[in-house]
Amino acid sequence: MGSVARLLLLLAAVASCAAGGLAATTPRLDGMRVRLTHVDAHGNYSRLQLLQRAARRSHHRMSRLVARATGAVLPAASSTSSSKAAAASSGGGDLQVPVHAGNGEFLMDLAIGTPALSYAAIVDTGSDLVWTQCKPCNECFNQSTPVFDPSSSSTYAPLPCSSDLCADLPTSSCTSKQQCGYTYTYGDASSTQGVLATETFTLAKEKAPGVAFGCGDTNEGDGFAQGAGLVGLGRGPLSLVSQLGLDKFSYCLTSLDDAGGKSPLLLGSAAAISESAATAPAQSTPLVKNPSQPSFYYVSLTGLTVGSTRVALPRSAFAIQDDGTGGVIVDSGTSITYLEVQGYRALKKAFVAQMSLLAVDGSAIGLDLCFQAPAKGADQVRVPKLVLHFDGGADLDLPAENYMVLDAGSGALCLTVMASRGLSIIGNFQQQNFQFVYDIAGDTLSFAPVQCDKL
Repeated sequence: MGSVARLLLLLAAVASCAAGGLAATTPRLDGMRVRLTHVDAHGNYSRLQLLQRAARRSHHRMSRLVARATGAVLPAASSTSSSKAAAASSGGGDLQVPVHAGNGEFLMDLAIGTPALSYAAIVDTGSDLVWTQCKPCNECFNQSTPVFDPSSSSTYAPLPCSSDLCADLPTSSCTSKQQCGYTYTYGDASSTQGVLATETFTLAKEKAPGVAFGCGDTNEGDGFAQGAGLVGLGRGPLSLVSQLGLDKFSYCLTSLDDAGGKSPLLLGSAAAISESAATAPAQSTPLVKNPSQPSFYYVSLTGLTVGSTRVALPRSAFAIQDDGTGGVIVDSGTSITYLEVQGYRALKKAFVAQMSLLAVDGSAIGLDLCFQAPAKGADQVRVPKLVLHFDGGADLDLPAENYMVLDAGSGALCLTVMASRGLSIIGNFQQQNFQFVYDIAGDTLSFAPVQCDKL
């Protein structure tokens, strides 16, 4: 082959990478270990406040996810009203990446551009796009770090309308400069709008060049103010895990009682169940694809057991419907588990029948089903076990602290499961002190009980 032909092939390869983002795993990021810190780790909140705040965030996120799954549009909440609600409910050798929680439960510290500008972004397993606010802002929310100025970075490159990743956006357009314009919405009228570009991102001290991201100059709605954007970890081609070429990731979330504990997030080759730390064998269930919602991590929930009783439900109770609604997703950003009304009512009935306590209203905490604990203490109460059954024979046998929480002040012992319509969500209360491995290449979700702060 002649030198000119080789040069043309090289240029074509470079152009292909520039147009489509990262084409292969970035070796230095494969095997990375990231530490996650709970949203309320440094808030000095009482247990009641922790429960209220977690419930409020969960309800807000559930509404967003359900709206996306059903195609509904929720009224947008203003940042001011959100702040007031927050104040009312709050009362005031491994590569380590500091992470703080936000409305999507966690914010990851990272850096963008050359020279690198540090900022924090919400980590979201329920969406794909990586984006941050950019100058010049047409409409931007307040953030604690400087807004990214693409004109100050030597590695910023807007993507053309013809790029493959531009075609992967749910909504895109061609700007007057033939750049890829995007609009990305989150179901409740929250949205980001701007230009899709590539840039060098830095996690810990490792750089990932050529990551496609949304450079948002028009960003509105409730839920983003704790960060300066979002990092999508969903199943689509625009997500960070997809762009880095990582075929799996894993996390292990510490309990609410250990809000200051560190929860590991493992990327790529590091994402495997720790056999030495697991207290029971790992179990696996298939990840299910829903063409209507390709970003979500769906699983097939086949049944529920309360105590020694299998809850009477048709297998179709949690199935994905022909119109794309229904189904069950696993989501680290939602604290509470939400079940379709039919399933929740059956679960609630089983708990009421088996708990030898008076059922009380849990609305003050933000939950539905609570029981009045005896004066001698909740530790004397025998709580029926809860098991979630999945396709393939996997059983998530939950310890009581993963689905029952106590407000010591009121003596209310509450179930952290509620009802929803259009989508069921397995939240992070139920996932605490279990290691979950999302094998994207193998379409498998695996889990095992692990003391996460020891992992």
